[in-house]
Amino acid sequence: MFAKILIANRGEIACRVIRTARRLCIRTVAVYSEPDAQALHVTLADEAYAIGAAPAHESYLNIERIIAVARRSGAEAVHPGYGFLAENAEFAAACTAAGLDFIGPPASAIRVMGSKAAAKALLEKAGVPLLSGYHSETQDEDLLAKAAQRIGYPVLIKASAGGGGKGMRTVERAEDFTTAVASAKREAASAFGDDRLIIEKYLKHARHIEFQVFADRHGNTVHLFERECSIQRRYQKVVEEAPAPGMTAEQRRAMGDVAVAVARAVEYAGAGTVEFLVEGDAFYFMEMNTRLQVEHPVTEMITGQDLVEWQLRVAAGEPLPLPQADIALRGHALEARLYAEDPARDFLPAIGTLRHLRIPAAGPALRIDTGVREGDAVTAYYDPLIAKVIAWGEDRAEALRRLTAALAGYRITGLATNRDFLLRLLRHAAFVAGKFDTGFITGHRDDLFPRATAAPDVALAAASHVVLLDQAAAARSAGARSGDPHSPWHKRDGWRLNGDAYQDMRFRDGETERLVRVHERGGHRLLDIDGQRCAAQVSALPTGDVVVSLDGRSVGATVARAGAEVMVVLDDGTYSLAYIDRLVPRLAEEAVGGRLTAPMPGKVVQVLVRVGDRVKRGQALMVIEAMKMEHTIAAPADGTVDRVNYDAGDRVDEGVELIALVETE
Repeated sequence: MFAKILIANRGEIACRVIRTARRLCIRTVAVYSEPDAQALHVTLADEAYAIGAAPAHESYLNIERIIAVARRSGAEAVHPGYGFLAENAEFAAACTAAGLDFIGPPASAIRVMGSKAAAKALLEKAGVPLLSGYHSETQDEDLLAKAAQRIGYPVLIKASAGGGGKGMRTVERAEDFTTAVASAKREAASAFGDDRLIIEKYLKHARHIEFQVFADRHGNTVHLFERECSIQRRYQKVVEEAPAPGMTAEQRRAMGDVAVAVARAVEYAGAGTVEFLVEGDAFYFMEMNTRLQVEHPVTEMITGQDLVEWQLRVAAGEPLPLPQADIALRGHALEARLYAEDPARDFLPAIGTLRHLRIPAAGPALRIDTGVREGDAVTAYYDPLIAKVIAWGEDRAEALRRLTAALAGYRITGLATNRDFLLRLLRHAAFVAGKFDTGFITGHRDDLFPRATAAPDVALAAASHVVLLDQAAAARSAGARSGDPHSPWHKRDGWRLNGDAYQDMRFRDGETERLVRVHERGGHRLLDIDGQRCAAQVSALPTGDVVVSLDGRSVGATVARAGAEVMVVLDDGTYSLAYIDRLVPRLAEEAVGGRLTAPMPGKVVQVLVRVGDRVKRGQALMVIEAMKMEHTIAAPADGTVDRVNYDAGDRVDEGVELIALVETE
């Protein structure tokens, strides 16, 4: 076994590898970019080395620097994690050339499977079931368009060199094909340095099921059962589980045999995943990921095996720890990916600081894989994953209850997250019943993206409490600085001569102004919320959270304030309230009707209009790239383009005006 390994990655996967290495008494070497100097994976590793600036191509994708650190540190092997260089054949070959063991498959296997076109050409000869598609290396646009016509719409365009939803587009109509190809090529080139595409028939009601495979260098290849990965947004997985609901023993055996055959066809070694699309009783090979998958913990939960340990042992030349017959499946596991993103804005990644982060307690049946801590920043440079939350149960229902309870127990403030969306998804009757396919989120959009509802009374009570505490602290500070610290003018108790002591507090809740009248009576507090009286008591907890009791009913809440914004997180939802301070002059509200601003920092990759163009509501005006994904800026209303403030190639900050429109009357 190795004495020291370098982890060529960051975030939760680097932390995950470190945990197993530490258990096996293997020393670890971390690498980090400038903004990651204080990151969790850097803190956990035995050694850490800086490798460059924030952009990935200057740090985590810089093969020469990573190899140099590995040799300088005395590491014997390199674990690539997933993403970045994990499926880069040149990196695997460079490790070998430098005398380092690559903790992954041989470069030859990565090279074959790294090109979806080459992989499908190889496997078609081996008799592996494939979808109708175009897998040639020839990328002439007319040829691609003819292939799509031959396959029949709808079709799926995919980057040949990678996955993760990048460079993927569904095309329903021939007239949209050229634009989709151009966009997919740009995104694929940015993410993988390779803009080659393949085209496949798009199955509208398919399920996405993958098999975990493992092979050693002694001729042994096994699978560790399947994972259900059909719940996806923007072609990226959101919730995964193992085993797949409704999978019969016959189906598992047939698909498992094909998965093992695929691995053997490329003389594989290490961890890999063979992915299938399943429709009815038919299944079709989709691709093979030549690395450990993000969702590998659900497989570990149902098999009791540590897949990172398996990777290390195989890379060190040992045989697989178990033969196929001894790999047992027990219970059920689900994983939810908790992201910093805004589901209401097409899952746009969010950036900001995790001002408050409370994580549910892990245990034998609940696992939290994360790479961030309270106070860490989520930047525009890397994947916005906050944590993977994994729950196990004797059956699917028990695992689902545990996962739902764990997510409800998460408390996050400082940026937008998909926590509430995940809770709605996990509680949806169709998901609970196991009735879903890859179109589940789109098909249940009305349920999963409901109209904003008014904040409940408990949220307003909690927000009022925090604002009152801030006011009291400010008054005490002012009193301490004054010549008369005991002056009644420094008190904030709402006292009135010959009248009830109260204070009116106003909050903006969406488009509605809400009034909370706070009455202080002999140490007790009464609230009138929108004119309705209730007895209120708010108690602080050691965790920094509060317990709000309204008319005898107690609810836990997390409250964080940043300027006028007060964010209240409850088990069943997150509510943002804006405190309206009548003593502070209100700034003139900025007219936003004709403005189009950048939703986050990024780079302009395409400008689709010119000054003077007349546009329709919803028409694409500009494309910007952020976090290696393209985001289309569309017209909010009919109008005429008045100004275009940026050109293709320009970098833009969040909130800057990209285009100005004069709206049609």
